[in-house]
Amino acid sequence: MCAVVVVAAGCGGSQSTDGRTRVVAAFYPLAYAAEEVGGAAVEVRNLTPPGAEPHDVELSPREVEAVRSADVVLYLGGGFQPAVEQAVAGASGIVVDVLPGLAVGDDPHVWLDPIRYASLAREVGRALGRPAASLRARARALDADFRTALARCERRELVTSHAAFGYLARRYGLEQIALTGLSPDAEPNAQRIERLVRRVRASGATTVFAERLVSQALAGTVAREAGARVAVLDPLEGLTDADAARGEDYFTLMRANLAALREGLGCR
Repeated sequence: MCAVVVVAAGCGGSQSTDGRTRVVAAFYPLAYAAEEVGGAAVEVRNLTPPGAEPHDVELSPREVEAVRSADVVLYLGGGFQPAVEQAVAGASGIVVDVLPGLAVGDDPHVWLDPIRYASLAREVGRALGRPAASLRARARALDADFRTALARCERRELVTSHAAFGYLARRYGLEQIALTGLSPDAEPNAQRIERLVRRVRASGATTVFAERLVSQALAGTVAREAGARVAVLDPLEGLTDADAARGEDYFTLMRANLAALREGLGCR
């Protein structure tokens, strides 16, 4: 009988030929957690290609088969990646939606809050039957660094290109002002852009934070009209090949985000 860890969708999964547990992860933060928690005992496949925007990912027949035959599938529900949610319905191994245990609303970007990422690591550990204490401790240490570094800032308004940083903002006493909603591909009309410019001006924000994997055109327009500059925050939805070649990971990119926030918010 197959052991049920979080949500089991049958018992058809089998280990890889070298004895490792086969894990399919929907996108980078989950894949990274699985690799860190599972270590040499797991073989992790990330369904989102390097540098791709995970919201729009489509799965090939081979990837759908990988989901169906994996020992463990890790994903975020709530419509974050519809193609993945459709594929997991046919999975034969343990299927884990990490969102239900993380006290979230409509925003799925839980991994950008280090404390919630620590909770996500716990769910991954449960799914793999392995301790996640080390990864959780590192996430809590990251949280402590954020708290200290963002404690004294000239500005608390965080202007972002889309509403991905709500959990991070609330964790550290910031106010997120998002140019678009949860979808990074939304394109506001001219009247909406005028209202955004007025709001950014009124907030006193000097920086509009764009993202790497989506167009920075809107952020650039609003910043230019509001007399602000553009900086980059990484939503960590996917590492690029260049990131991987430099040895970047969840923690190095989050600390780069922290440095950008400190500069953009005038922290000391």
